[in-house]
Amino acid sequence: MPKKDEPKGSRKSASSSSSKRGLNRREFVRLVGGTGVAVSAGVLHGGALLEAQAPAGSAVVGPGAVSVTLRINGQAKRVTLEPRVTLLDALRDHLDLTGAKKVCDRGTCGACTIMVNGKAIYSCSVLAMDVAERPGHPTADIQTIEGLAPEGQLHAVSAAFVENDAQQCGFCTPGFVMACKAYLDSHPHPTYEQVQHALGGNLCRCGTYMGVRKAVLDAAVHMKGGRA
Repeated sequence: MPKKDEPKGSRKSASSSSSKRGLNRREFVRLVGGTGVAVSAGVLHGGALLEAQAPAGSAVVGPGAVSVTLRINGQAKRVTLEPRVTLLDALRDHLDLTGAKKVCDRGTCGACTIMVNGKAIYSCSVLAMDVAERPGHPTADIQTIEGLAPEGQLHAVSAAFVENDAQQCGFCTPGFVMACKAYLDSHPHPTYEQVQHALGGNLCRCGTYMGVRKAVLDAAVHMKGGRA
């Protein structure tokens, strides 16, 4: 029964006013719960939703594995990958090219550096699908450290790393070598300060930065002399 100081009809007016304001808490929870089920169903049946939303005549890629072609070190490599696979994982896990190292997996350390179309990139931050052959796009030229010595002879950059003691554990070395190669291809006459700035995206836990920088300057001289 209503309280003594509560006017008659106050509950009714409160109820009507709350309905005017919108949903009450119980109705809100019930609605959110139903929406959550719908969203979950959409996630679980993502492939069906993609097909339903795709424009007529367009092909849906994924979520299952598909066959793609990657041009690596001058050779076409056919491989079956899920669309979410990074270029680094494709190289290491599907093509047995393990020179590029998986360390931070966040595009920070540079250990996975390779070259795509002549530019140094973090292969952990690029999807393999983005550099695979596909209609309407030029073929991406992928070069890994395995491709720097096709005839068994060290590239000038690799040789300079050895001569200048630019590595210790060697885990970061392939990424450094590829970053140095890409840099020297576009900057054949670098200064020490320029090299120091250019290699800021590669980290070495052993701290061999002095040797690396000297190696780049040494390699620049030998590359101009025709060794690479």
